[in-house]
Amino acid sequence: MHDRNQPPPARRATITADAPRAPSPAARTQPSARTGPAFPFADVSIAVVCERDGHGDDLVRELQRLRAKPHHVWPPPPQLPLGFDAVFCVLLDDLPRRVPWLPGEPESALVVLLPRHAPFRPDLMRDCAAHGALVLPADPLSVQCTLALARDHFRYEKRLRGRIDKLDENLRNMRSVERAKTIIMHRNAVSEDEAYQLMRRQAMSRRVSIGAVANAIVDSQELLG
Repeated sequence: MHDRNQPPPARRATITADAPRAPSPAARTQPSARTGPAFPFADVSIAVVCERDGHGDDLVRELQRLRAKPHHVWPPPPQLPLGFDAVFCVLLDDLPRRVPWLPGEPESALVVLLPRHAPFRPDLMRDCAAHGALVLPADPLSVQCTLALARDHFRYEKRLRGRIDKLDENLRNMRSVERAKTIIMHRNAVSEDEAYQLMRRQAMSRRVSIGAVANAIVDSQELLG
């Protein structure tokens, strides 16, 4: 029999197999292997204008490994092909004449390809407005870095062109508004502010910009003489 004067025996803690275990500090701090895009260049269409030799074939295979869509072109056409996200082309002596777009208005990211022991020709690369340069044979990291930087440079240039076009449009509209105000002032014998308010009411009623109303007034004045 159990003696009432003795303390009861200590109970043993039991751990069941289903009890959850706290993750270790190393497991909590270890980053997930699936973070970030696995293939940032997937479905990027690329025209590769270079000889079908070992270096050219290696470049095409590396682009395919990146899940891009390279299209090998040789011999070089009179004009670089359009409709691609990027164009990799050997640095030909007449490459500036083969570029089908105007400087500052690119249609694709242009990367020039150079042999490893080729002379440095900065004037030629500047004249063709290249977005990047890749030395062959190229290692995988160089291909990825060059393609990424060339695409970023190309997109930045496109954004700048869009802003410039918008500024040019605003400047043309401002000039048209000033000319239209002068026409209204002379026709209706009103002040400059009244002429502007008249155009503003017309723009609001027609749901168009003041620049569009001003252009219509200027065009009508030129037609009527």
